[in-house]
Order: sequence, then structure tokens, then C-alpha cells
Amino acid sequence: MVTTSTEFDTVLELCQERHRRIILAVLATEKRSLTVNDLTKAIVKHNHHVPLLEISEEESREIRVSLHHMHIPKLEHLSLVHYDQERKLVEPTPQFDQLQPQLSAVIDADPELEAPVAL
Repeated sequence: MVTTSTEFDTVLELCQERHRRIILAVLATEKRSLTVNDLTKAIVKHNHHVPLLEISEEESREIRVSLHHMHIPKLEHLSLVHYDQERKLVEPTPQFDQLQPQLSAVIDADPELEAPVAL
């Protein structure tokens, strides 16, 4: 697959933020729609290295708010996911599938994320 420099720059920009790398990695591993709660659990597991029940409600809320207001809108703006706000469901799009090899290469280079990044 030929990647343009714009696509490569987009992948690098997306992967700058650790929470977004975790979201992208989990979506790539799971290959299905995930809830905001699923993504919150994944971030807690892979970023904080504890089960969801072991972090404060405030921390959990902050993660959900950042997903809702920052990370998911950015992914949706680039047509990588579709977000159903009523069901709080994040679904990968065909565009996500097209960029997944480049995303995986960048995510695999993260020394703190052990593959596979799953729920």
C-alpha cells in the first residue's frame, strides 16, 4: 500500500497522544465496535496499569470526558471512526482499516504498550 506524506503525517499526529494510541490499538486488536466504557477500561489498564475499579471516580470521569470531547471527535473528524453518541459506541470505519498498517507500525514502536493491546 502506498502512503502519502499527508497520511503519514496524520498517523503521526494521531499517535502523539498516549490515550489515542491505546484507543487505536484496542480498535485494531478487537476489530469491532467498542463502547466509551470499553475504551476507558483499556486506557486505565494500559496507561495506569490497574483495573478500572482501582482508580477514583474522578480519574475515570476525566478519561471519559477526554474521550468524548477530544479523542473520539478527532478520530471521527478524520473519518477513522463513527461515534454513536446515544449508544456511546465507537465503530472503526473503512478508512481506519486502510490506515491500520501505518497506525500499527507507530503503535508497535511504543515501548510501554505490550501487544496485543486488548480489553
